[in-house]
Amino acid sequence: MGDFSKQQLDSENLLTELYRLEKENTHLKNQVHGLQLELSQLKALVRTDALTGLYNHRYFREALHREIERTGRTSADFCLVFIDLDHFKSVNDNWGHEVGNRALKHFADFIRTAIRPMDLPCRYGGEEFALLLPATTLKISEQIAERIRIALEQTPLPVNDGSLVITASFGVSCYTADCGLTQDELIAEADQQLYRAKNQGRNQVCITDIKTKEHSQVSADEKDLLNALFQQNSSENKRRK
Repeated sequence: MGDFSKQQLDSENLLTELYRLEKENTHLKNQVHGLQLELSQLKALVRTDALTGLYNHRYFREALHREIERTGRTSADFCLVFIDLDHFKSVNDNWGHEVGNRALKHFADFIRTAIRPMDLPCRYGGEEFALLLPATTLKISEQIAERIRIALEQTPLPVNDGSLVITASFGVSCYTADCGLTQDELIAEADQQLYRAKNQGRNQVCITDIKTKEHSQVSADEKDLLNALFQQNSSENKRRK
């Protein structure tokens, strides 16, 4: 009986110890999960703009570098679009900075719904935004930018009892495997096209002048992509070629 009682006590102690270890393990797992969540949130804060929630300038530069490297490996063109909200100073002056901030958020929310999942929207600074279009030719990028421009103009921001029509100017540059542009030169080219659009009256799209056979035609796949993205019928697509 004495041996049996001792074995029973040992078993109870063992069960107690296992239960304690299981509780500690659960606690450690919860701590690890919490730390992973905090790390993920910190990473998001580092790469996103606090006001708009879009990627920030720092992350934009990193992503642009990756796209240049990817084009070097795959020879697939990509395009950079600079977008500047028109007359934004007058929005702040006439409506106040709170409405100005709402206009920036409005555009950020709009652009998220207007692009493809693979596209990367960033707040470049102030009222200027950048959009990376991976594996996209200059011609198709021009059409994407043009349709975004039109849709933005038709999506006013509700303000008090009225609405505020927001327009934007677009500058598009293209990176090809044989273009020889540096990252800064590609940015400068998009910026130059943006200023050309603004100098020519704003609310329009200007593109870089790259004459290659790849950019001169729009493939059937690209037409289908645009139709699916913007829900346009085929007749409109033919009119806009």
